[in-house]
Amino acid sequence: MALKILVADDATFIRDMIKKQLRDRIPGVEIFDAMDGARAFALFKQNDIDLILSDWEMPLMTGEELLRNVRAQPNGAKTPFIMISSRGDRDHIVKAIQAGVSDYISKPFTPEEFHKKVHKQLRVIGKVPTAAMPSLMQGVANASIGVLTGGREAAAPAPRSAQSASATLLTGAAGSLLTGTKPVQAVPSPAKTTKAQAQLRFANNRIFPCVIREMSLQLMSCVLQRADNLPALFEQAVVDIDMGESNGLARVNGYVHSLMAGENRADSNSLKIVIRFVDNDADKFEVLSKFIAQM
Repeated sequence: MALKILVADDATFIRDMIKKQLRDRIPGVEIFDAMDGARAFALFKQNDIDLILSDWEMPLMTGEELLRNVRAQPNGAKTPFIMISSRGDRDHIVKAIQAGVSDYISKPFTPEEFHKKVHKQLRVIGKVPTAAMPSLMQGVANASIGVLTGGREAAAPAPRSAQSASATLLTGAAGSLLTGTKPVQAVPSPAKTTKAQAQLRFANNRIFPCVIREMSLQLMSCVLQRADNLPALFEQAVVDIDMGESNGLARVNGYVHSLMAGENRADSNSLKIVIRFVDNDADKFEVLSKFIAQM
């Protein structure tokens, strides 16, 4: 009988990448996917799910709420539940463990990290695939190219209904600042030039501080210092945007859309990079809109 895996994430890019990774390495796997916790829970109740991979911050029903609802079901008490989140701080991980997750993985992640977690949980329930899987050394960029070049535009954010529930986006001294805000539609917005600060996080704990040059609801253009182990095209990224001393950070998921030298010479010490956002959360659009308006 085929393995049944449920994938829940509001970012289409992330869902597509996870599904491709699973299909490439687990022959015959049956995948169910949902863009929010409520739809994921409905799919769980309708199907005999073997493993759940869920984002933490989702509209309508968060990953934590999904987990608690799953655990309350007769068939969900021991279902492996791997939480996937762009928030990797210790307090957040502890909270997820206390809520009952089976394991935890932080965005951005490598295929190696991802499949080690999945294999571990399948081994716990005695359902490790017997067929040989391809090498785990396949890179994130290679896994993502097939998703992004399949005859359609690359993971452009889709509008979301204003009914999206508030997600914890801002962290720091101010904590969550989104309660009671009215979401905005994900309509195109003109880019605005700025020199705000941000931090790009990639897999394997690669962190690059950068200066934002232009920003819209769809993408961010920034400049960073040239260094070893630079990001690759289509590589997934988490962007931590400095919203000011009183507002903490805004975390947005994205991927590397373009890379180029910062100067017209081979020994340029700077790099221009464009990150295209993949989140479909109206609350994040709300926060980004306010940030862009203040720049």
